[in-house]
Amino acid sequence: MLSSGGRGRLARRDFLGGLTLGAGGLVAQAAEPLAARMPDSMRTLGGADLPYGQPSPHEQSVQRIASNVSGFAAWRTPLQEQRGIITPSGLHFAVHHNGLPDIAPRQHELMVHGMVRKPLRFDLERLLRYPMVSRIHFLECAGNSAANALSPTALDQTLGEIAGEVSCSEWTGVPLSYLLHEAGLKEGAQWVVAEGADGGSHSRSLPLTPLLRDAMVALYQNGERLRPSQGYPMRLFMPGWEGNTQVKWLHRLEVTDAPAHTKDESGLYTQVLADGRIERFALHMDVKSVITHPSGQQTLPQPQGFFEIGGLAWSGHGRIARVDVSVDGGQHWAPAQLQGPVHDRAFTRFTLPWRWNGRKAVLMSRATDEQGRVQPTRSEWKRRYALHSFNHYNAIQAWRVGSDGVVENVYA
Repeated sequence: MLSSGGRGRLARRDFLGGLTLGAGGLVAQAAEPLAARMPDSMRTLGGADLPYGQPSPHEQSVQRIASNVSGFAAWRTPLQEQRGIITPSGLHFAVHHNGLPDIAPRQHELMVHGMVRKPLRFDLERLLRYPMVSRIHFLECAGNSAANALSPTALDQTLGEIAGEVSCSEWTGVPLSYLLHEAGLKEGAQWVVAEGADGGSHSRSLPLTPLLRDAMVALYQNGERLRPSQGYPMRLFMPGWEGNTQVKWLHRLEVTDAPAHTKDESGLYTQVLADGRIERFALHMDVKSVITHPSGQQTLPQPQGFFEIGGLAWSGHGRIARVDVSVDGGQHWAPAQLQGPVHDRAFTRFTLPWRWNGRKAVLMSRATDEQGRVQPTRSEWKRRYALHSFNHYNAIQAWRVGSDGVVENVYA
């Protein structure tokens, strides 16, 4: 357990004991009649259920956060409300370059052509007959946390507003290798151009070898058919890569010997380094973590006492190996507990008990993945990239806790 000084440690039983003593304790009123102590919900029969289950009306405030970024419609996940590693489908972030198409599944086809021996067309009924795999993976927009990368001052926003263009789901679909091998790859095939059936024909060029190893044509998310904002009736899914490569409403895969340099990959998604060089096809999302609670615009419920620091970590290069937490702006660090299971290229939840002394504190988390990649500070990231760069921002997120318990975004 961290104390506000940064180095103090206590046993978890002390943490739980502190919670009990500090909570004020609800004492049973033994003299009160039993009927008077029964809650209203026990005094009458409940209402009817619905054919498709919905969240409680008391949780209606937990919604995606709408924004318009550079002409794109974006819906961000309220990460500060999430516990566990699976994002509910209705809260999964989405970015739409060209609006949300309405696609009739029986009329939709996926075409595989180009440098193949046998061009093929797959309707949905045919794809549903193929063997499928299910995997838990995160999905992150390349521009996630762009405001923290670009704004000279830290914006007072919630975690969802700052970094909500990332979510984690169970994806189920047909391994792409099945379809490409059935079509037969010709010698010299090295790239695949994936195109969506949206109004702007969003398309990306992707290297063939990793697609054969890991990609799928996803048909299900969290056990149900894809939702329209996630690419219904089918999308390309490649774990660990930036979100715009996961082409939604997938209808065409062209096998080629070189990238197409489409409009969707030659401009917005080319990283510019500080020395003017560029990083093209930097597809993997880097190691990253965020503290979800306490986080921006939350308020600690009492002036001081025991709290749990919790958050999420992920890496496009593999599993999370460790997460360190600091409560003094990075002067001292303590290892957090990783909550299993720790999946490959998926959210990993971390927690650490904290005893707050009521004075100002700066909370930070720093993730390390299994390949040894370590989450950088904001200044380290800014030194690497040009001033106007913002894609793949994965710097350490800091939260300042005021003496009044109010939490706000800061740069540290």
